[in-house]
Amino acid sequence: MNIFSLFEAEFETILASLQSAGSLAPDLDTGRVVFELPRDPSHGDLACNAAMVLAKQAGMKPRDLAEMLVPALAGIDGVTAVEIAGPGFLNLRVEAGLWAREIDAIIAAGTDYGRNDSGAGMPVNVEYVSANPTGPLHAAHARGAVLGDAMAGLLDFCGWKVTREYYINDAGAQVDVLARSAYLRYCEVRGRDIGEIPPGLYPGAYLIEVGTALATKFGDRFLDKDEAEWLAPVRSFTIDAMMAGIREDLLALGIEMDRFSSERALVDSGAVQTAIDRLEGAGHVYRGILEPPKGKEPEDWEPREQLLFRASAFGDDTDRPLQKSDGSWTYFASDVAYHMDKLDRTGGPLINIFGVDHGGYVKRMMAAVEALSGQKGQLDIQLCQLVNLMADGKPVKMSKRAGNFVTVRDVIDAVGADVIRFIMLTRRSEQTLDFDYARVTEQSRDNPVFYVQYAHARACSVLRQTGDEGICSAVSLDLLSDPAEMAVIRQLASWPRQVVSAARAHEPHRIAFYLMDLAAAFHALWTAGRETPALRFIREDAPELTAARLRLVKATSLVIRSGFDVLAIDAREEM
Repeated sequence: MNIFSLFEAEFETILASLQSAGSLAPDLDTGRVVFELPRDPSHGDLACNAAMVLAKQAGMKPRDLAEMLVPALAGIDGVTAVEIAGPGFLNLRVEAGLWAREIDAIIAAGTDYGRNDSGAGMPVNVEYVSANPTGPLHAAHARGAVLGDAMAGLLDFCGWKVTREYYINDAGAQVDVLARSAYLRYCEVRGRDIGEIPPGLYPGAYLIEVGTALATKFGDRFLDKDEAEWLAPVRSFTIDAMMAGIREDLLALGIEMDRFSSERALVDSGAVQTAIDRLEGAGHVYRGILEPPKGKEPEDWEPREQLLFRASAFGDDTDRPLQKSDGSWTYFASDVAYHMDKLDRTGGPLINIFGVDHGGYVKRMMAAVEALSGQKGQLDIQLCQLVNLMADGKPVKMSKRAGNFVTVRDVIDAVGADVIRFIMLTRRSEQTLDFDYARVTEQSRDNPVFYVQYAHARACSVLRQTGDEGICSAVSLDLLSDPAEMAVIRQLASWPRQVVSAARAHEPHRIAFYLMDLAAAFHALWTAGRETPALRFIREDAPELTAARLRLVKATSLVIRSGFDVLAIDAREEM
C-alpha cells in the first residue's frame, strides 16, 4: 500500500467514525476523494479534496466540513500539521520518514512498483492507426499510433485485458483507385509507356515496388485486359503488399497489434445487415427524408427517402444514412457493424484513436455504440491533432519514397523509435505538436526524451560504482531528509497514483509528464550534490547515509524504467 492509499484508507476510517457518531450523514460517496501531491510544494506534503467533494452530500459548507476533519486527520500517525486553504482544501504535512519508507516498497517491487489491478481483468479494445492501406504510414499516423499503443500499455499495467486492434479500410472506392494505380506501375514494369500518372491515381514511387511484384507473380497475364478481369486480383495483391509494409513500419515503431480486422471481410460476411437488423429490432432505424445540410442552397439538395439511424436520439446533431442511393451500405453502416463486432467480441469498453480530421464522425459513432450496447460511455474517441515536422525550424513536407508526404519510416530512420514515442506524448493529444528533428536529437535539457533518459543513465552510473552490494536493506531511510532528497522521494511515491489516474482518464501523456517531473527532481538532487559535497550520493565518511542514498538512486532508476516500460521505450543505462 503506497502512502496515498494509506491515507485514503485512514480517511475511510475517520469518515466511518464521524458517521457512527452522527456528525455526518451515512452513505456518502467518497469515490472522488483523493490524497495527492499539492501543485505548490510549499503548501505541504499532501493535498486532500474531501471537504470540497463531500460538502454538498453532507449538507455543509466545505470549510465547515474541513474544520470537522482537521482534528481527525491530525491524529493519523506521522502527520505533523493539517491546514485549511481557500474554501476548504486540506493540506497535510507529514514526517519525512513516512515518505522515505516508500523506497523499500519500490525496491522490493522492482519495475512492477505501481502495477495494479484497477482494471480487474476486464476487457478493453483499443483501436488505433487504422490507416487506409493505400500507401505507407505517414508521419501524422505516428502520433495516433504512439498514443494508442501507450494507452494500451498503460491499461495493461493497470490490470485491464487489452486488445490492440487495427481496422483495415479495404472495402471502399479508395482501394479500387489503389488497384488502378498499382496496375499502371505493373504495365510500366512490363514495358508499357504510361506517361504522366493520371489525376486521381496515387503517384507515389512506393507503388513501383508493388508493380514489380505484380509482374513477377502474373507476368503478362493482365496486360491489355479489361479492368473487370484484373481489378479484383490486383486489388487484393496490392492491399496485402501495403499492409505488409504497414506492419513492418509499426514493428519498427515498437508496435505489435493483437488483431487486424478487415472491412471487406466484414461486409462480405453479411455483418452489416446483421448490425442494421439489430438496430432496427430495437427501434433505432426508420425510412425518412433528411433536412438539407447546413450551408447548402435548396437547389443543391435533392431530398429522397433513405434508411436512417436515429442518431439524434443519442446526442448526435442529425440522423444518419445507412444506405446509398444504389442500395449499397454507407461507410457509416460498415463502421456500425465493425463496432458491433468489437462489442460482441470483447463485451467491454472501446477506445478509438482518430485523426483530428475525423472530428465530425465522433458523435455518430458514440451514438451507434450506445444504441448497440444499451449503455452510455462504452466508446471513448480520442482525436489526435496534427504534427508539424521541421528541421532547424523549417517545415519538412516531402519524402523521396512517398512523393508528397513524410513517411513514418523516414522519421524512424532520422531519430529512432524511442524519440518518436516519447516526443509524441509531450503534448496532450488535442494540441498541435511541433516535431523538430534538430531539437529532439540534441543532448540538452530542452530535449525531454534526452532529459529523462539521462536521468536514468545517471542513476545507473552511480549504481555501477558500488554494485548491488551497495544497496543495503538494513539502513535507516530516516537519514534522507534534505529538501532535494524529499522532492525526489515524493515524486517516486506518487507513481502508483499517477498510473491509476492516467488510466482512468485515458491520458497516457500524463506518464511522459510524470517522467519529466521525476527527472527534473533527480537532476536537481544531482546538481545539489555537485555544489554541496554533503549532499553527494557516495560519502566515504558516512557509510549509512551513503547506503540510504544509494537506495534512493536505485528506486529512481526502477521507477523511470517502469515508466518507460509502460510507454514501450528503452531505458538507456549509458549515454
